[in-house]
Amino acid sequence: MRYYAYDEFVHDTKKLLELSKAYKADTLLAIARGGLTLGHAYAIATDNRRIFSINSVLYEKDQKGSECQIFNLPDLKEAKKVLILDDIVDSGETIRAILSLLQKCFPQLEFKVATLFYKPTALMQPDFAVHEANEWIEFFWEKDFQEAVL
Repeated sequence: MRYYAYDEFVHDTKKLLELSKAYKADTLLAIARGGLTLGHAYAIATDNRRIFSINSVLYEKDQKGSECQIFNLPDLKEAKKVLILDDIVDSGETIRAILSLLQKCFPQLEFKVATLFYKPTALMQPDFAVHEANEWIEFFWEKDFQEAVL
C-alpha cells in the first residue's frame, strides 16, 4: 500500500495540467469522490468555472462491488470539449461506464480522461495520466480525513 501525500498531489497536478493543456477543455467533470480534489485544483489552475461532478460507486474502501452505480448526471448541453477528472483508473469499469453513459446522453461532445494514476491492466486507459499504479494507493484526502471526528 502506498500513501499519496499532498505535496506529491500538488506536483503531479501541475504535471497533469501540462500533459493535458493542448486539449483545451471548456468543461471539467470530476468523478466523485476520488476526482473532486483533483477537479477543484484543476479548475483553479485553469481558471475554469465550468466544473461539474458526477457520482459513481464501484469501490467501498478497497472492496470492489459487483456493478458501477452512476448518478447525478450533470447538464452538459453547453459544453464542447469535456475533460473527465479522477484520481485513478483501476479496473477501468467506472470510467468505461461513465463514458458510455455520457456519450449516449451527449453524442455531440468530445470527452477525454485525465487521472493521476492508472493501472495498465484496466479495461481502458486515460488520455492523460501521471503515474502507473502497481499497488493500492491511499490518497491523503482518504487516509488523513477518514478517521476525523465530526
